[in-house]
Amino acid sequence: MTVNVLFAAQPNRWPQYETPLRIALDDTGLDYDLRTEFAPSEVDYIVYAPNGSVQDFTPYTRLKAVLNLWAGVEDVVGNKTLTVPLTRMVDDQGLTQGMVEWVTGHVMRHHLGMDSHIVNPDRVWNNSAPPLATDRPVTILGFGALGQACARILTTLGFPVTGWSRSGHPLPGITSMSGDNGLTEALTGAQIVVLLLPATPGTANILNAERLALMAPGAFVINPGRGPLIDDAALLAALDSGQIAHATLDVFRTEPLPNDDPYWGHPRVTVTPHIASETRPPSASRVIADNIRRSEAGEPLLHLVDRSAGY
Repeated sequence: MTVNVLFAAQPNRWPQYETPLRIALDDTGLDYDLRTEFAPSEVDYIVYAPNGSVQDFTPYTRLKAVLNLWAGVEDVVGNKTLTVPLTRMVDDQGLTQGMVEWVTGHVMRHHLGMDSHIVNPDRVWNNSAPPLATDRPVTILGFGALGQACARILTTLGFPVTGWSRSGHPLPGITSMSGDNGLTEALTGAQIVVLLLPATPGTANILNAERLALMAPGAFVINPGRGPLIDDAALLAALDSGQIAHATLDVFRTEPLPNDDPYWGHPRVTVTPHIASETRPPSASRVIADNIRRSEAGEPLLHLVDRSAGY
């Protein structure tokens, strides 16, 4: 029986994904039909992006699973019309590697004080050396696949890394914490904090004034996770006071970031346009195709979303 796969993302994504998806699906050996349009009652799987055209899943009566192209599922997990399994994108060759490179680059940038050398209009000759990585504690909030991958690389560079997550994800050789007390301990004295948590009601404004004050004076905040993780007013106040030396932000509550947002003009903020980690069509297509193969073979889906947790 032919497996019907609907691609439901923004139209500009179809030319990027069509060939990689067909190659990946061909490799599974399945008899499939991949299109951007079907009668809803004929669809078995939806390759999905939350900003695509499908918002009501009710007509898809034959649907077996929705396979999200994004790592984040906050824009779909609460959809009451979606009753079939939902998977999120976990792609070691694309999303994960991209995030590791971006996070490592900005951790090193702040650790080494590179901005003061790259932007030095007054030609100041300041030959004070930065501390070694072993003396720069890094805390990663969000210790799933992305957080653990970043932690592994940072520890190889010598940084003492602490990972925090809601329920705890131990990783050999790295301090792992959970719960409210663990969050306080993980942030206390941290000199660099990287946010990689999902956006859920429980993580909204998790980095607030009280928690920013726990960090070492002159610490750095790096957020490639989700915009709502940070209390923006509290962060701006901490930047103005010097408690936080600099914030590098890749994600925001409103995107694109409005022209009048105070982050744009703040001298201690770097804005990057949500580029820390992007889904790469060839590797993401293999993840999608493998999950379709698994489902058709009666095997458990990988990267299944826990609806109650929101990720």
